[in-house]
Amino acid sequence: MRNLTLFDRPPTPASPLRDAALVALLLAAATGLGLLLDRYASLTSLALLYVLAVACAAYSVRLPGSIACAVGAVALLNFLFVPPRFTFHVDAQENVVALLTLLTVAIVISHLVTAMRREADVARLHERRASQLEQLATELAGASIPAEIQLLGKRFLSRAFPGPCLVGLVGPDGALALPAETPAGIPEGMLAAIRDRRVLGAGTERWPDLDAWFLPLGSDDYVGGAACVRHAPSHDEGSLQHAQAICALVGQALGRLKLRGSIRAAEKESEWHRAQNTFLAAISHDFRTPLAAIVAATSSLQTQEDRLAPAERQRLMGIVLDEAGYLSNLTENTLQLARLENAGELHLDWQSIEEVVGSVLARVRQRDPRRRIQSRVPSGLPLIKADPVLLAQLLENLLDNALKYSTAAIELVVDAGGAFMEVSVHDRGNGVGAIEDQALLRPYRRGDQSGPRGAGLGLAVCRAIADAHGGQLVARTRDGGGSSFVLRLPVEADQPAAQAA
Repeated sequence: MRNLTLFDRPPTPASPLRDAALVALLLAAATGLGLLLDRYASLTSLALLYVLAVACAAYSVRLPGSIACAVGAVALLNFLFVPPRFTFHVDAQENVVALLTLLTVAIVISHLVTAMRREADVARLHERRASQLEQLATELAGASIPAEIQLLGKRFLSRAFPGPCLVGLVGPDGALALPAETPAGIPEGMLAAIRDRRVLGAGTERWPDLDAWFLPLGSDDYVGGAACVRHAPSHDEGSLQHAQAICALVGQALGRLKLRGSIRAAEKESEWHRAQNTFLAAISHDFRTPLAAIVAATSSLQTQEDRLAPAERQRLMGIVLDEAGYLSNLTENTLQLARLENAGELHLDWQSIEEVVGSVLARVRQRDPRRRIQSRVPSGLPLIKADPVLLAQLLENLLDNALKYSTAAIELVVDAGGAFMEVSVHDRGNGVGAIEDQALLRPYRRGDQSGPRGAGLGLAVCRAIADAHGGQLVARTRDGGGSSFVLRLPVEADQPAAQAA
């Protein structure tokens, strides 16, 4: 890859002394070789030596030097080799024609070679510009924030033009963000370029007397900012087109980021609507059965209370309590899932996993008269950043799920090592069934459809809580039967001073 810091910079002008020295050296070489071959070569052959010198000069020096070399070659040939020698007088008319022809040929060669050099320089310049645009497009493809795109635009403009160059982006409030030390008049020119969506300044139709270009970053559809190239060449159309190409690439990158943000916003909106639809589906299906049971039981209690036996009244009241508790849990999980998916970042604080696990076990064991839950929580565990209420809800859902689907012992194991802490709940139930492990953690997905009823929300809430903490919840089938749910939470390397002490 060529050094891009030299892109489009004008080459250092050749020294007139260097050109004169090179012309003198070429003429001296041709003259010396001609004197050596004078006895053996004709005048035409000697003239070709000077033609060769003129061709070398035309390739090596600027046009004035090559023309001077052509005139000098004819003069030396006439003075040294054309009779009468050592004078500028020419006796034969044919020699006069030969000298004039040589001069014409030498000048034509100088012009042709100079034109070829100019075209070669233009071709190399176009190649360098194409390489620069290719590299800019490649680096812009990896840019993920507007500030990075702004920096790339300024860097490549500064490589292409002596500048100084400035790039400003339009902020969310519609204002152009520029450094405080920006010279007066520059912000106005950049805002005008954004407003008109066209190039302004030197060599353009508007403000042509300025020595700067003001270029919009974008096209007619979207302009994300503007660039200023100061001390710009006023009559260099190629350079202006190159600056426009750079700004167009930068504008496209800014437009791509804006489009990506719009797509994300649309996806969030779509997710929200899907959550609403899911919630409505839950109301229409999972809520209907318990509500019907509650209505039927309360209706019987209201209309037939005097004719019902005490045992039957107790049975109906139990139905009402059970179905109401199921509805309450279903509603809480649904609302919690919706809140977690749309709440953004949580407010996390340092928490002790031993205290969280202890409070959860105290509540869950009231619903576990057989004391099936066995816990292994080592001492001296590091603190974690967490929301204690949500983390407790996660663990409580996992333990309630294990109690519901397993009749054997249940293990709750906490282990810390490296950058993560793992909290595992192991049971010996029926496993995850036909649904794949991670699919079980999606809303309204259940593993064992023949087991206790449920809406399939508890584990989805658990996964959402884990994600909100920057962790991960994984469901696995255990060897020998049963399931394992493993919660991995990040552990901060910098622990509080009290913990470290």
